[in-house]
Amino acid sequence: MPAVSVIITAYNRAFFLPEAIESVLSQSYRDFELLLVDDGSTDDTLKLIQPYRDRLLLIQHGDNRGVSAARNTGIANSSGKLICFLDSDDLWKKNKLSAQIAFLEAHPEYQICYTNEIWLRNGAWLNQKLKHQKFSGHIFERLLPLCIISPSSVMLARHILEQVGCFDESFPACEDYDLWLRIGCQFPIGYLPERLIIKRGGHQDQLSQKFVGLDKLRIRAMLKIMAEGCLSPLQQEATKAELKRKCQIYACGCLKHHKDEEAAFFLSLSKNIESLKDATQLETWLRSDYFFDYTYK
Repeated sequence: MPAVSVIITAYNRAFFLPEAIESVLSQSYRDFELLLVDDGSTDDTLKLIQPYRDRLLLIQHGDNRGVSAARNTGIANSSGKLICFLDSDDLWKKNKLSAQIAFLEAHPEYQICYTNEIWLRNGAWLNQKLKHQKFSGHIFERLLPLCIISPSSVMLARHILEQVGCFDESFPACEDYDLWLRIGCQFPIGYLPERLIIKRGGHQDQLSQKFVGLDKLRIRAMLKIMAEGCLSPLQQEATKAELKRKCQIYACGCLKHHKDEEAAFFLSLSKNIESLKDATQLETWLRSDYFFDYTYK
C-alpha cells in the first residue's frame, strides 16, 4: 500500500497531460501510486498516455461527468493514506511530495497542507494579488472571500474526506471552494510558502474561464455549509457577513446585465441573512433554480 495516492483528472487535455504526468513520475519522493481518471475525453489523450500505461492506473469515464466526479472516482479507487490532486494543466516541482511529507511529519497537528504556487498565463509569469495571500492554521474565515487553495497544491489525510465528504458533484465550478470550507471549519490547514506547483492559465477550457458569476456558486457553498450546522458561532457570523457582501455584489452584476428578477432574489437573500436561523430556512433558499442556472462564456 503506497503512502500517497496522486490523482490526475483530465478531459480533452492531451496537449498538457504528458507534462503533468512527467512532473509526478519525476518526484524525488517515490512511495506513491498515480491514478489517471480520463473523464470521457474525445481527443488524443489515450494515444499520448500509452508510454506511461505501466506506471499509472488508468480509469475511464464513458462520458464527461465533470471534474468533481472524476476526482471522486480517483479517491474511490486509491489506496494511500494521503491523497494529492493534480489538474492536468498544472505541473509539480520535483520536491513537491517530499516537502509536504516532511511538513506533515514535523507538524502532527496538521492533517492537510497546501503550498505556494507559480502562476503562468499564456506562458508569462503572473504576480499574485494581495487578495490571494495564503495563511496557515485555523483559517476558515480566510477561506470565505475566494478560493486561496489550489487543488494541485494540497496533500491531505484520507480520513478527512471520510469525515467531511468528497467533492460535491453538483458544482460545475468552485467545487474546491466548497470542499475547503467544509474542511477548514473543522481542521487546521498547514501552508508551505515554497512555490512547489506551476499553474498554467489563459486557455479557454479552464473552469474559471468558462463560467460567468462564480460568486453565485460561492454563495451556494456558504448557504450549504450553514445548513449543515457544523460552524461555530464565530464562523457562522463570519459566513453571514461574507454571504451578505457577495449577494450584493452578485445582484449588482445581475442589474448591469438586465437580470432584474435574479438581482431581486439575491438582494432579498442579502436582507434576510440575519434572520436565517435553521437548516429548513437555508434549504428553502438553496432549492432556488437560480443556484442551478449557470451561464457559460
